[in-house]
Amino acid sequence: MHTDKLQNANDTQTVVVEREMPHPQEKIWRALTQGYLIEEWLMKNDFQAVVGHRFTLSADWGVVDCQVLVVEPNQALSYAWEAMGLKSVVTWTLTATSTGTHLRMEQSGFRPDQQQAFQGATYGWQKFFANLERVAGGLS
Repeated sequence: MHTDKLQNANDTQTVVVEREMPHPQEKIWRALTQGYLIEEWLMKNDFQAVVGHRFTLSADWGVVDCQVLVVEPNQALSYAWEAMGLKSVVTWTLTATSTGTHLRMEQSGFRPDQQQAFQGATYGWQKFFANLERVAGGLS
């Protein structure tokens, strides 16, 4: 039965950020999956778009240990995100629209005792999204 999973989902919080971007999915996908571009909008990294690949994101405040879970080119990307006691999953979904791409990011797995991390992520992803849109917009 899936009772444990459902119960677990009710016990955690999720940050969701959605934005319509006037760029094709391919440009946003490149910004999400090419290491030197990820560094421009998120953090230094050794990312590879390969399921199972372990990578780190590093910033002034510390390191995030990650592992790629899903790679569906131009459509979906998901990776485990572990830092400072937080075990979460970040999932990106790209959907074509008449004017560009609808981009949805979901970071799930914040426990009730991780309000500071939840608030930090809620704030941080807004900033990262703005940077991501700028990076994608600069691609030819």
